[in-house]
Amino acid sequence: MEYQAKELFAKHGVPVTLGVVATTPEEARSAAEKLGVVVVKAQVKAGGRGKAGGVKLAKTPDEAFEHATAILGMQIKGLTVNRVLIAPAAGIQQEYYFSFLLDRANRQYLCIASVEGGVEIEEVARTNPDAVSQVPVDPGAGVDEEKARAIVAAAGFPGELVGQAVTMVQALWRVFVEEDATLVEVNPLARLEGDVLEALDGKVSLDDNAEFRHADHAAYAIQEETDPLEAQAKDKGLNYVKLDGEVGIIGNGAGLVMSTLDVVAYAGAKHGGVKPANFLDIGGGANAQVMADGLDVILGDDQVKAVFVNVFGGITACDEVANGIKGALEILGDHATKPLVVRLDGNNVDKGRAILEGMDHPLVTQVDTMDGAADRAAELAHAAS
Repeated sequence: MEYQAKELFAKHGVPVTLGVVATTPEEARSAAEKLGVVVVKAQVKAGGRGKAGGVKLAKTPDEAFEHATAILGMQIKGLTVNRVLIAPAAGIQQEYYFSFLLDRANRQYLCIASVEGGVEIEEVARTNPDAVSQVPVDPGAGVDEEKARAIVAAAGFPGELVGQAVTMVQALWRVFVEEDATLVEVNPLARLEGDVLEALDGKVSLDDNAEFRHADHAAYAIQEETDPLEAQAKDKGLNYVKLDGEVGIIGNGAGLVMSTLDVVAYAGAKHGGVKPANFLDIGGGANAQVMADGLDVILGDDQVKAVFVNVFGGITACDEVANGIKGALEILGDHATKPLVVRLDGNNVDKGRAILEGMDHPLVTQVDTMDGAADRAAELAHAAS
């Protein structure tokens, strides 16, 4: 959330005004009584809040109350606004854009900056790409003062702001590296009255793989807004993402699961438009407990009408996977009520298929090909919808 990003910014010396978080219109009015003229800003993890009506100027406490009443509960890109940030209004002279991000394709970091920031930055990047500088950052060398000056020069910051901008860039780099972030973005990075630079907004994405180094990051998770199925999967150590569909997906390996989502979506177009319900990668450990944990999460999704288990046996052979499915159904018992379409291929595939045939379970259907299995899963999901 923006207010959380600002807390991280302040921790590392980025000039920022924190404001007050409110969850009711009354709290918004109380904050405005203390702060004066304020901006009421919806707090959701999505861009385009202003265009959606989620950012409003309030000149009086009563206006803050009215804006908070309108914004709280509204939907922005499918996300419900449960809190607003009441921030003191700022005298903005110019708006700039700045970010550090992980450039996976080139295995490096990338700084993107522009002196033409603000709500139309995407349009600027499209129509005038020369106005948006992209400066690669060597992960080993990082951003020292010399590199920060090069970034500021490439972006074209005004001469009178160069000193502040260099300091700001180095502080944002500390946020990026010391918090193990994959994205640190400020839009707008504002030039205020008196030629003062301040981060008026913030977006930070933290790398889950670095959680073991940051016990304090757990405080940024807003439990009541976390999907309960995703929370359950995380507790069980599963790589799961909830989607809006009817065919539950279990696979081994992220690439295979992504391909499975595609073939299910393609097949679903012929069967009432059913779609994948989730991403779930069980990796190489498809034993009975892992399979049971995965099925338990998927079957807990009321939208799911059928499950597609798509496994290519490698290090984990197909007979182990088949025994995992068998054990999972025994563990789940009556909780398992939805049809499973299983496609096995690869190492020990004949043994795996034989195990499933020997089970003769009424919920389990084997299909030899990935496309055929996706089609059958989509057909079953549509029939049960």
